[in-house]
Amino acid sequence: MKILHLDNNHPLLLEQLNAAGFKNDQDFTSNYDQVLAKIAPYHGIVVRSRITIDEAFLKAAKNLKFIARVGAGLESIDTKAATELGVALFSAPEGNRSAVGEHALGMLLALTNNLLSANTQVRTGNWNREQNRGSEIEGKTIAIIGYGHMGKAFAKRLQGFDCKVICYDIKENVGDKNATQVSLETLKKEAQVLSLHTPWTPLTDKMIDARFINSFSEPFYFINTARGKSVVTSDLVAALKSGKVLGAGLDVLEYEKSSFETLFKKDKIPLALSQLMSFNNVILSPHIAGWTIESRRKLAQTIVDKILSKFSDI
Repeated sequence: MKILHLDNNHPLLLEQLNAAGFKNDQDFTSNYDQVLAKIAPYHGIVVRSRITIDEAFLKAAKNLKFIARVGAGLESIDTKAATELGVALFSAPEGNRSAVGEHALGMLLALTNNLLSANTQVRTGNWNREQNRGSEIEGKTIAIIGYGHMGKAFAKRLQGFDCKVICYDIKENVGDKNATQVSLETLKKEAQVLSLHTPWTPLTDKMIDARFINSFSEPFYFINTARGKSVVTSDLVAALKSGKVLGAGLDVLEYEKSSFETLFKKDKIPLALSQLMSFNNVILSPHIAGWTIESRRKLAQTIVDKILSKFSDI
């Protein structure tokens, strides 16, 4: 089988696929049209997010048997068309779930303990203890929306903090010993912290808007390590101003492109993003929650294992 690799990944991926007898070609620079022109002979594609795999691409890939994305989601792939054409789809949420769980927890602890503002103040010669008095997560209700690999990893890391963990998911019976599954209405009544762990779908697009935020009974901290386009930034800014959202830890932003390039190439930053960047109770990171040294290896290994489990005897 011939595999075309369109993004650079951990070397173990190529090493193990080569050892298993696959023929591997790499192309990290060609654009969509250039790849389209040469895709027909390939049986497999390994991607991250550089190139969108749409229906036209899939129809041109006449021999394609699988697409493997070295990441958690499949948003850059027309999954409906792929399924109809009999193309197997692999992703690797198992590979970076630990990293995402740790990142979400780190953001939450930094927010509740005012670590960002305290660090800045001390470095500028200000020793403001009372202003930076923190709030413990012990005894609080931490709510998770989306209880798949990432949500479960976050809940697991909350064990030992003596907090109540609840979750909501469109799938039934996904709760476990680390989180009690509840209705969305119950979640909104009880949540003091909300952590989002959903994929980007038509159902979750712009889900966190003013109406959604204001339907919560209590002010809450908000963590998003999922997808930026699930949040209406201007509405989040309004909630931060009003105090409905006590603080936010955002690893993703609605202004991102699917290929995760910088937000700051354009001359003008969107007003809502500029406002968001001005808050002391907002922590921002550049979509790196699942981007650790360890996860790079684990993501690649997960993809290798899934390819070999299905195609090792072909």
